[in-house]
Amino acid sequence: MTSTAEATAQVGVVGLAVMGRNLARNFANHGYTVAVYNRTTARTDEMMAAHGEEGSFVPSAELADFVASLERPRRIIIMVQAGKGTDATIDSLVELLEEGDIVVDGGNAHYEDTQRREAALRAKGLHFFGVGVSGGEEGALNGPSIMPGGPAEGYKAIGPLLEDISAKYDGTPCCAHIGPDGAGHFVKMVHNGIEYADMEFIAEAYDVLRAAGLSVPEISETFREWNTGDLDSYLIEITSEVLDQTDATTGKALVDVISDAAGQKGTGRWTVQIALELGVPVNTIAESVFARGISGHADLRAAGREHVPGPARSLAGGDRAQLIEGVRQALWTAKVVAYAQGLDLIRTASLQNDWNVDVASVATIWRAGCIIRARLLERIRAEYAADNLPTLLAAPSIVAGIEETNEGARRLIGAAQQAGVPVPGFAAALAYLDQVRADRLPAALIQGQRDFFGAHTYQRVDTEGTFHTEWSGDRSETRLD
Repeated sequence: MTSTAEATAQVGVVGLAVMGRNLARNFANHGYTVAVYNRTTARTDEMMAAHGEEGSFVPSAELADFVASLERPRRIIIMVQAGKGTDATIDSLVELLEEGDIVVDGGNAHYEDTQRREAALRAKGLHFFGVGVSGGEEGALNGPSIMPGGPAEGYKAIGPLLEDISAKYDGTPCCAHIGPDGAGHFVKMVHNGIEYADMEFIAEAYDVLRAAGLSVPEISETFREWNTGDLDSYLIEITSEVLDQTDATTGKALVDVISDAAGQKGTGRWTVQIALELGVPVNTIAESVFARGISGHADLRAAGREHVPGPARSLAGGDRAQLIEGVRQALWTAKVVAYAQGLDLIRTASLQNDWNVDVASVATIWRAGCIIRARLLERIRAEYAADNLPTLLAAPSIVAGIEETNEGARRLIGAAQQAGVPVPGFAAALAYLDQVRADRLPAALIQGQRDFFGAHTYQRVDTEGTFHTEWSGDRSETRLD
């Protein structure tokens, strides 16, 4: 492998595991000269041997040579392990960079880490971007959805390159400047939270259809048909493909020989934790995280199977066509609620952090390239572009859709619960709809309880002020302000 100190590359990639390697190839396929570096030189050699003929690459064995091979302002994309690995790489780079250079973290970093790093590099005259990249290995190579957060000035230099390699929807790049410091990684985190919820809803739909007596091939075909309508999405598409796969060893459907314990890498959990901190209800996403947790809790499930009574998990014998349509309606409704909750979380965080995130722009860049890409997102984009909505659920087309699916979704969810088929995501979405539309919630009783045992006070509906009742005394009410 050769290295060079001549500044010929327009962009550089540090970290050449699958995502980093494919991003580097994507840049090269778009005509850029790409500097590449990996701490383990053998990985750089492997990439060059396998893909060096695809475009113009400048490999380096030393980080100093890598930096020297980049044109000013230097544009460096880090694709290394999140956490300490990212910090170590940044520390090594900073010593070699000059004012105005740009460092991009393309991993799944926590947005508060991104805020910290952006502030530290800004103090050194450098531009730092936390960039969410969605689409997996294929997206990284052929066009991902890209969510950059960082200084507007720096985006002028790095933005056009990111937009160039991003996925396109009707010619529009699925990349846009989200906002300053941690905005990009926050939006990517919420994207992943919605992804968790969407996958849970699809799994629940599959489970209900099996309980209704459909075979795996029949369910695969059902999802394939749904993918031609309002549920058209990448996840629905691949669900049909997964269900269509036969295990070569046993001859069974592959889904029947895969362990039913789902893994997770943390972004869904982050979404729920931060939503709790910000006071934003995201119960559909929370249920999806908890469902994965239960799936991997072997001892709990073994005890439940042995001791917990319940119905026989059968929905067979009824009107099959009506049940399938009910599942479709419940799935669409739940998907809409998850998007509404995720976008509300983004809007709330944007206000708190002064990010000025454009929700319509977020929907725009999610329309292609990313894991949650779906036909629904164009409707969401258009609704937010037309009006500053307080919630997606106030959008006219969404209201009309919920009116169409409401009865069937409720009937399906009730039937599944009566049969003992768990639908926590579906049920959470329906509960959320009923909560936000209620004239009065039982939270009034909770406030009364809190005041009783902890003197936490309460407000009244008929007058302003803060009040406390002397519960242990004469139960008179006192106004405290």
